[in-house]
Amino acid sequence: MYPKSSPAPLTSLFPPATIRLFSNQPLSSPKKNACDMSIDPIQRLGTAIEIYAPLPNREPIRHAVFDFDGTLSLIRAGWQEVMLAQCVAELEQTPTREDRDTLRQVCSEFITQLTGRQTIYQMIRLAEEVALRGGMPREPREYKWQYLDRLQKKISHRIADLQQGADEMSYRIRGSTDLLDDLARRGTVCHLASGTDEQFVIAEAKLLGLDHYFADRIYGARDDYQSFSKQRVVERIRTDHDVRGGQLAVFGDGYVEIEVARSVGGIAVGIASLESVGYGWDLWKKERLCAAEAHILVADWCESDLLLSFLCGEIDA
Repeated sequence: MYPKSSPAPLTSLFPPATIRLFSNQPLSSPKKNACDMSIDPIQRLGTAIEIYAPLPNREPIRHAVFDFDGTLSLIRAGWQEVMLAQCVAELEQTPTREDRDTLRQVCSEFITQLTGRQTIYQMIRLAEEVALRGGMPREPREYKWQYLDRLQKKISHRIADLQQGADEMSYRIRGSTDLLDDLARRGTVCHLASGTDEQFVIAEAKLLGLDHYFADRIYGARDDYQSFSKQRVVERIRTDHDVRGGQLAVFGDGYVEIEVARSVGGIAVGIASLESVGYGWDLWKKERLCAAEAHILVADWCESDLLLSFLCGEIDA
């Protein structure tokens, strides 16, 4: 059964003046001018696979780490607008003289920068922005639960549809199961790591018929948020299984997945899919992921066999 969201006790997490000190993760931005979308990729495969940087090496992928929302799942499609509306509304209540368009730009930027990390980090940043404008921020956890309540109203019909037997393919990025099946046939161990709360990730993966690909290797946000990060998941895989270079691939639609893959010498595969339909290029996402220095960008997973054949060194481009 899909778990209902209910607020955890709201403890005093961060004194307003010291919020940034406790975030414990730098809010890095993509490298400026790292990607000009008018420049062609260095290679193309098929119709919607683009290679933007040389791979560390091409060999069988032993472990693969996946983001969830926007990478495999469409259940939460539109979450960005829900969060953006909440953040703008909070900043409008401060003594700021900025207009709504300016506030939307500010909020959109930090939401995008932190996509892939746990939701609490976006809420920590919201509290910082409120304080910077002379407002009295609420606790980040309170902002988080308000956001989850708003999002639940937007996606509740999707959850209900799936619980009542709707076609799971309607709520998955196109080609998701083909990709996961292809990896399974190659003996790749798959892990799922999401910034969404862990109980929701597990429940939604099951609703989409994807949970068996990951078994007990599904990870998500926790109340003790500093006990989980995608970086930690990847580092543990490397340590426990002696994985090196191209033996590890990370698949995702956010900066975090790209940064994590690059930091350990793995392969960074970015997906820039239109979440409104689950396939085809989202050009805005594509530009952002290219700026984050993904090795490869795809529009969806429809050409998964070709993609994996190339990544694993089975074919030449």
